[in-house]
Formats: sequence, structure tokens, C-alpha cells
Amino acid sequence: QVQLVESGGGLVQTGGSLRLSCAASGRTTGNYAMGWFRQAPGKEREFVTAINWSDGGTLYTDSVKGRFTISRASAANTVYLQMNSLKPEDTAIYYCAVRVGFATKADYGYNYWGQGTQVTVSS
Repeated sequence: QVQLVESGGGLVQTGGSLRLSCAASGRTTGNYAMGWFRQAPGKEREFVTAINWSDGGTLYTDSVKGRFTISRASAANTVYLQMNSLKPEDTAIYYCAVRVGFATKADYGYNYWGQGTQVTVSS
């Protein structure tokens, strides 16, 4: 099993930056991916980005391309989400998740979830 702990959320103004971290513990064998999802009040949860642990391949939703970057520190079992040029529409709770298999954009395909960290972008 895998346990996930997110951190790094906060309140920023439009155009600001935040860096989220997700620390994983436990053992996962075979191919797996780590991703970020977000959910705003009154909205459905949506995919943000994910990374394959084996080769570093990434996926991004169109709305964050060029602004957000996902990366991994393999030795620390940690993934990061660097968020630049933040907009009010980025306001949401951000969740880290692990999928046993290759990265996908479907939330139901992920096996483990963190508790989330709040990101608020003021206008």
C-alpha cells in the first residue's frame, strides 16, 4: 500500500507561484504513476498532471500547459508541482494520487489518494 501527504498550498495573488509537494511512503512494485487532480467548490474533480515513475513521461491538462510543471525526486519518493502564473480559476483543493500502471487522465484509475492541499488565487 501507499500513503500520500501533500503540502505547499496557500494563498497567492494572480500571477504568483506555488510549489506543491507530495511525499509517498510504502512500496509499490511494477510500473506506476503519480498525478495531481484538483477540485473547486461546486465543480467536478479534474485531472491536472501526472508523471510515470519509470521514464518520467508526463501528461498535462490543456489549461495548465506552459504554467505548471510536474517533476519527481525518485530517491525521496516525492513529486512536485511547480505552479507559475497562477489564475483565479486555479483555485481548488489539489490532490496527489498514485496509479498502478501508466499515467492516465481518469481519476477512477488511481488507486491511492492524499488528503489534499488548498490553493487559493485571489483576483
